Amino acid sequence: MAKLLLSLHVLAAVLFIGPVAVAVSMYPRRAKAALVEGPEQATAAASVRLLHRITQVYALLGIAVPILGVVTAQVMDVLGDPWLTVSIVLTALAAGLLLFFVLPGQQATVDALDAEPAAAAAERERAERGLRLLPMTAGVFNLLWAVVTVLMVIRPGSTTGA
Repeated sequence: MAKLLLSLHVLAAVLFIGPVAVAVSMYPRRAKAALVEGPEQATAAASVRLLHRITQVYALLGIAVPILGVVTAQVMDVLGDPWLTVSIVLTALAAGLLLFFVLPGQQATVDALDAEPAAAAAERERAERGLRLLPMTAGVFNLLWAVVTVLMVIRPGSTTGA
C-alpha cells in the first residue's frame, strides 16, 4: 500500500505542482508585455489569462499532493520525522505565497486587462505594483518546492532508507 500511495503522491506532485511552477515563472514577463501598448499586447494578454487559469486550476488540484503525502507518511510511519516536518512547513509556506501573493498579483493584471476605460489607469497602476514583487515571489515559490523535493528524495536522518 505504501508504494501505491507514494507513487500517487509523486505523480500528483509532478502533474499538479509542475504546471503551477512553470506558469508562475512565465507569468511576470508575459504580464509586463500585456500591459504595454504594442503589437504583442493581444497575444501577451491571452497568455496572461491562460497562465493565470493554469495557476488557479492546478493549484486547486495540487491540494492532493500534501493530502497524499500525509497519508503516505502515516502508512510508512514517518509522520514525526524531522525531514518530513520541515517539508510540511515549507509546503505550507509555498501555499501561503501562492495564495496571498502570486494569485492576487496575477489577478491584478487580469483585472487591469479587463477594466473599463474609466478605471483602466487605476487598475493598471495596481497591476504594475503587483508585478514588482511577482518575479521574486515566483522564484521563492519554486525554490521552496525544489527544497521539498530534495528533502523527499534524500530524507536526512531517515531510518527507512533512501
